[in-house]
Amino acid sequence: MTVNRDPREASTGASAVGGDGLRWLTGLGRGLKRACPGCGRGKLFLGYVQMQQSCKDCGLVFEPYRADDAPAYFTIFAVGHVIVPSMLLLEQTLHPATWVHMAMWVPLTLGLTAALLPRIKGAVVGVQWGLNVRN
Repeated sequence: MTVNRDPREASTGASAVGGDGLRWLTGLGRGLKRACPGCGRGKLFLGYVQMQQSCKDCGLVFEPYRADDAPAYFTIFAVGHVIVPSMLLLEQTLHPATWVHMAMWVPLTLGLTAALLPRIKGAVVGVQWGLNVRN
């Protein structure tokens, strides 16, 4: 993974993360919406998590921004921190039968994972764009 600097930065002394240093935050927000991190209007994905070649609106090429396994790890981390405490709280307060746990937590875990994975992948790509990190 390399950080590619804009050639104009050498003459201006500008930072790789933008003038205010918060370009990565813009990319994060647009990525969470599954939109192009560059313009915020184009779609980042063709389908569920397959990235497009480039943005149809601004022409930003997405190929240099690879999320690899990071979105899966971050999704597991987030879902685990929601589901496990909820499951333990339910068990401590109501003591439901095992089938109730299975009927509740398996679908909730799968649904939350399916909902978060593309958004987290978009956020990872958006942060890479914001920090100008390319593979």
